[in-house]
Amino acid sequence: MAKLLSCVLGPRLYKIYRERDSERAPSGVPETPTSVTTPPSSSWDTYYQPRALEKHADSILALASVFWSISYYSSPFAFFYLYRKGYLSLSKVVPFSHYAGTLLLLLAGVACLRGIGRWTNPQYRQFITILEATHRNHSAENKRQLANYNFDFKSWPVDFHWEEPSSRKESRGGPSRQGVALLRPEPLHRGTADTLLNRVKKLPCQITSYLVAHTLGRRMLYPGSVYLLQKALMPMLLQGQARLVEECNGRRAKLLACDGNEIDTMFVDRRGTAEPQGQKLVICCEGNAGFYEVGCISTPLEAGYSVLGWNHPGFAGSTGVPFPQNEANAMDVVVQFAIHRLGFQPQDIIIYAWSIGGFTATWAAMSYPDISAVILDASFDDLVPLALKVMPDSWRGLVTRTVRQHLNLNNAEQLCRYQGPVLLIRRTKDEIITTTVPEDIMSNRGNDLLLKLLQYRYPRVMAEEGLRVVRQWLEASSQLEEASIYSRWEVEEDWCLSVLRSYQAEHGPDFPWSVGEDMSADGRRQLALFLAQKYLHNFEATHCTPLPAPNFQMPWRL
Repeated sequence: MAKLLSCVLGPRLYKIYRERDSERAPSGVPETPTSVTTPPSSSWDTYYQPRALEKHADSILALASVFWSISYYSSPFAFFYLYRKGYLSLSKVVPFSHYAGTLLLLLAGVACLRGIGRWTNPQYRQFITILEATHRNHSAENKRQLANYNFDFKSWPVDFHWEEPSSRKESRGGPSRQGVALLRPEPLHRGTADTLLNRVKKLPCQITSYLVAHTLGRRMLYPGSVYLLQKALMPMLLQGQARLVEECNGRRAKLLACDGNEIDTMFVDRRGTAEPQGQKLVICCEGNAGFYEVGCISTPLEAGYSVLGWNHPGFAGSTGVPFPQNEANAMDVVVQFAIHRLGFQPQDIIIYAWSIGGFTATWAAMSYPDISAVILDASFDDLVPLALKVMPDSWRGLVTRTVRQHLNLNNAEQLCRYQGPVLLIRRTKDEIITTTVPEDIMSNRGNDLLLKLLQYRYPRVMAEEGLRVVRQWLEASSQLEEASIYSRWEVEEDWCLSVLRSYQAEHGPDFPWSVGEDMSADGRRQLALFLAQKYLHNFEATHCTPLPAPNFQMPWRL
């Protein structure tokens, strides 16, 4: 009876992975009392085959879940319609509650039938036995056996806790349960006294901004967190996860962040290969509709690096909602997991981000200054200009206030606090982070990210002459145009390198540098063009085109 109840309440099982010989426990190692013997994988198909009763019950419950999601998103309009029609009176609500209660009882009965179907299936009974054993005892053998199954990630045991590193237990400077530290935006109106009257005047605007951010704004900014989209992408996500586990020997893990969110991660270890880049770990930060199962993780994998992918809060197996604070909390526990559990030193970690993932990448660079390098692909400097692009001009004040208070993705500000090597990849046909049309390459916000970084690091070089010539270079939409501008100003790379190395040897590596202070205008132009070409590479593609492995290059180091 206990096993039947476990089958009724147990998670949905999607797939049984092919067990690799290298994963099987050595024959000379005795099993722990709570470990479970897994039958040979050859006796079962790798896709879980539910019995008819479970299959049909699952379909009914899945359909009910979709209807519930649609009802949730349309509830404000439904309530307004019912109110206008007079259906919200007590005489109408009571019968409706009876119908709803009957429906819930029917769905509970369907769930029980599904549990009976699972109970009659030896595959599911074997899985639920392993899952229960793993929850009782987190032994390596139990976790190895559990990793052979792909199931509802809510039931996966936690593998790493944000407080696990001993240094955090002893230090008061680490994150608290309220979250890690973020850069806060400056007040919109400086010098205004923050009196009670002013607070009351601002209250309606603040309430409106909060409602917009937590309803329409968050879902527009992170469409991957919408349940209906995840449901549609589920077959593709399962297929991508199977590829990472079966072909790349990936290891899935659940991390618990300081805000209580559970973060779904996938680690592919290449340290045992002959390729030297396998000793480096690339942490991938996906876009606003990207998942590690089918995202930018494939680029560093093809290039031979060890890779750690993770899903945003609210995406696939990760819980929570993707607000900036939750995003930073998730990134923090991912980096801690890489250092304290996977055993990589910060100097061996590279942060690679695509699109909106640039926020968590730059936060990690700012918060962990010893990491090796940062690569930002198709990213931007600030969210406000992109948000204003897609909203009516009459909403400018509301949009700006909402972004600054609740969705402040200040990539450039965070990146300028990192002292290490940086590479920006600009898509020359980007249709997402341009503020006009894709053909207008100067409206690409990647340009602003480069200019802000160079102006912070080399303020004397990026004075009037240097800024003007870099803008000319950024206007080039092809390699031929870039080379033409580069040759027009007769950039001597050896001279530029000698000037920069001499300054570094005399003043140290910390930015900002005052190099170019006593230099001619022609010298500043040469240095500005040289630095721009080192910090930014063009990729002739649209926003969502996967980055080929040969284009995944390490940033320039002096």
